[in-house]
Amino acid sequence: MARVRLNDVTKRYEDIVAVNEMNLDIEDGEFICLVGPSGCGKSTTMETIAGLTKPSDGTVHIGDTDVTKLPPKDRGVSMVFQNIALFPHMDVYENISFGLRLRKYDKDEIDRRVDRASDIVQLEGMLDRMPNELSGGQQQRVAIARAIVREPDVFLMDEPLANLDAKLRVHMRTELQRLHKQLDTTIIYVTHDQAEAMTMSDRIAVINGGKLQQIDPPLVCYNEPANLFVAGFIGSPSMNLVRGELAANGLRTDHFDLEFAVDDLESAVGDGVTMGIRPEDIYLMKNADSVDSASEVIEARTDVLEPMGDEIFVYLSLDDTSSEMMTSEEVSTASNQLLMSVDPDTVIDADESVSVVLDRSKIHLFETASGTAITHGIADLSSRPTAVEAEPTPTEAESGGQHE
Repeated sequence: MARVRLNDVTKRYEDIVAVNEMNLDIEDGEFICLVGPSGCGKSTTMETIAGLTKPSDGTVHIGDTDVTKLPPKDRGVSMVFQNIALFPHMDVYENISFGLRLRKYDKDEIDRRVDRASDIVQLEGMLDRMPNELSGGQQQRVAIARAIVREPDVFLMDEPLANLDAKLRVHMRTELQRLHKQLDTTIIYVTHDQAEAMTMSDRIAVINGGKLQQIDPPLVCYNEPANLFVAGFIGSPSMNLVRGELAANGLRTDHFDLEFAVDDLESAVGDGVTMGIRPEDIYLMKNADSVDSASEVIEARTDVLEPMGDEIFVYLSLDDTSSEMMTSEEVSTASNQLLMSVDPDTVIDADESVSVVLDRSKIHLFETASGTAITHGIADLSSRPTAVEAEPTPTEAESGGQHE
């Protein structure tokens, strides 16, 4: 195992800054995911750790050693790429042992390491097979075993599951978590798939535009995003983001208001503020009594319904605009649209008038200009009682329940 530290690492390509003053401190034995959109700098960051790319500025430490100027072979790292790149003319044993044979390890030591690695990734009985006789998941295990036999201080994995089908990706995520427990070593994993990041990692490093946006455990990034980018990126579907302005008694938007004690915030009246709320934290009015602190009632009309099996996504229009041609990401940032999730047994139709409330404890506020988080939850910002349920409309009375 080894601790990995990046101190003010910057990588420039002429007039492009791929990584901008990156500071990371990864503990011994930690599984950390570098996550972000394509082109954000996460792979460049990993290549800098591996020694495949030299930083323009800053230093890289692995353990107690400054490895900034060391070649990859002397850094004690092994890397697994998106492209599995097995030698087609070599069997599994030869592919796994290739690096050891190149370094002229003793045959007994090679056998010991290959047997151990193949046992860890469950390749027993397959060592004499050729790559074209293996499934995609088995080929990926060979690539991982090839990295394991080096017994590195740090594993670097650059989107190793990207070329697998959805079902196999889920299976391999479980395998990688088991691998991490067995090896008890440091793993740095690059992905654009937030599901992989949320389920596998001890901490997530969210990167955008070459800059580190937030590094925290997955649920902290989900429940307490540091800024608007993290709020919109982490979570599927995305968090609803609605722009407004701070007033003397709360937040004003084009379609609804929220009352709370503005004096308790560092922002001032008149400042542009973006409210964030996740789809699962929006409730039909008839379920408002299940929310500890419900917001003011918001009138809306159901637009598009998306049954997902375990839940239904309901696109809500706050005016007459339809979301039919909009993606869930576009809806999440449209000021006249909200995306709500309800239980699969909820009886609800398209083009239906509904009243909804927000869970005030799950409402996030961000500075619109800078994107910085102001507060997570406004329930404690006001002593105003929970919204009193109004008389249900006939349509609401006939509707089913929503998740609590």
